[in-house]
Amino acid sequence: MEMGTVRVFRHFIRFEVFMLMVVEFLILVLTLYAGALLRFAGEFATATETIGSLLPRALVFAVVMELGMAAMGMYAPSRREGLRGTLFRVVVGLMLGAVSITVSVHIFPNLYLGRGDLVLATAVAFIGIGTVRALGFTSTGNRIFKQIFSRRVLVMGTGNQARAILEMRRRADWRNVELLGFARVEGQDCVIPQDKIVAINKPVAIFATEQHIDVIVVALDERRNECPVDQLLECKMIGIDVIDTATFFERQFGKVRIDLLRPSHFIFSDGFPVSSFAQFIKRCIDVVMSVVLISITWPIMLFTALAILLESGWGSPIFYRQIRVTQYGKPFNILKFRSMRVDAEDEQGARWAQANDRRVTWVGAIIRKLRIDELPQIFNVLRGEMSFVGPRPERPEFVTELEKTVPFYANRHRVKAGISGWAQLCYPYGSSENDAREKLQYDLYYLKNNSVFLDLWILLQTVEAVLFGKGAR
Repeated sequence: MEMGTVRVFRHFIRFEVFMLMVVEFLILVLTLYAGALLRFAGEFATATETIGSLLPRALVFAVVMELGMAAMGMYAPSRREGLRGTLFRVVVGLMLGAVSITVSVHIFPNLYLGRGDLVLATAVAFIGIGTVRALGFTSTGNRIFKQIFSRRVLVMGTGNQARAILEMRRRADWRNVELLGFARVEGQDCVIPQDKIVAINKPVAIFATEQHIDVIVVALDERRNECPVDQLLECKMIGIDVIDTATFFERQFGKVRIDLLRPSHFIFSDGFPVSSFAQFIKRCIDVVMSVVLISITWPIMLFTALAILLESGWGSPIFYRQIRVTQYGKPFNILKFRSMRVDAEDEQGARWAQANDRRVTWVGAIIRKLRIDELPQIFNVLRGEMSFVGPRPERPEFVTELEKTVPFYANRHRVKAGISGWAQLCYPYGSSENDAREKLQYDLYYLKNNSVFLDLWILLQTVEAVLFGKGAR
């Protein structure tokens, strides 16, 4: 465990989220047994004889239900909804899982589960998981959470890098972090309020042990000749996690802070894997998903095309083609359903889309909200110009300007552009240079830690973004 996180196939998952997934998985396994026993009045032999072996069915039930929960964002570390919203998402996630199981039974008949068994197991699952989630909203639950999962952190430094940590504003940012304070280092500037500074008048290792410090974040603006290397090494040797500021943000928030980076961080840290086999697997997933989605969504695409023609006239274009930039800076024509007026850029040329943009048509507003305008991009994926997961493709005009002003921006073109991506999940719709800078930090995290697992995790959480219209304009 690193900085209160568990690394799964290169992706950092907060330890409390990981444990919640484990606990709820066990609950889901047990609920299928409970549902079967309720239906057969406690006769285990009868339940097994009628339904079949319960263990494989319970494992499949738990996996599918947990995937449904994940698709509803129930394992997002920044979730801030109240109890009512949480229970609503639990219900939707379990219903999504139940529907998936019903469909999958026709594909894998050996895992048949009767409707009565499924309904009872789903009801018991809601009671079990709902109880666990409700406990998290009680003072007792919060106290237990703090005792088990919170990590005590000491920051070495009081300069600009240290201030970046202090500027973490949201309560969710500090959910698993108990900040002891900031320690001054001789020769460093001080921009931290005095009440946040802790005095250390003994060896750091002894102080950290006495204060039960779990993590020391080295946030020095200038380390040369000023970093207490020997003392930090002693802390490392006694089991205290010692990390730099960039690593702290990467593990805690899933982004790479470009304002805290030096090129050496990329050179000497792990990450940025390039595997021909992984790229082959990703391409296979793209092709299979493209074929499946086209076969499912063609009626929606046909109805959308008719709606655009009815609103704008039979001679108006249905699709909107625009040059975007993908892997290695290669331009391509992205395909979308037209959601703006035909003359949307005649006067001012290329510009960012804005909230409540007057150029958007009535039909366009609906299909943007439901993300239907993005469906034709499936054909871009099928042609190999895009992937389902990757940095969002930008227009060449914006790319040229952003590469001049935003450090490391060109690196996002190391992989194919994507319909969905880590930045789209973690940050709302971007419509300015500052937004592009912020989203780049999440794109760099994706590039540094990309894997097939992370792609699948992003696709799973994209379900929530589509159903609830997150980030749409």
